[in-house]
Amino acid sequence: MVESIARVKHIRVTPQKARRVVALIKGKQAQEALAILKFAPQGASEPIYKLVASAIANARVKADKDGEYLDEQDLYVSNAYVDEGTTLKRFQPRAQGRAYQIKKRTSHITVELATPQVADAGAGSASNKKASK
Repeated sequence: MVESIARVKHIRVTPQKARRVVALIKGKQAQEALAILKFAPQGASEPIYKLVASAIANARVKADKDGEYLDEQDLYVSNAYVDEGTTLKRFQPRAQGRAYQIKKRTSHITVELATPQVADAGAGSASNKKASK
């Protein structure tokens, strides 16, 4: 089983908007996730597309290093989540000498890819014996 992780930190997209896009690809096959992200109208879809492509490349490199066979069609998005990054605080002048604070939020996005596990033959027969009792 091949697993790979790709992360991007301090990306200038709000976590709320990024979570909407990440929810579209969670649990999907990696190539299907790339197709969804390519045509998604949200602005956060472009950096997440690059992140999934990077995770696929990381899986390929990891499989080559370990000497394992990797079919990229088997990879799926096992986990994807968005954490809140640092917030850039800016000020805009308002009436009567006041200042209005603008919060420019950033995100830390993580995508984990994996290949499906092959069930052991011995474990399957043990569960069948238990079910027959």
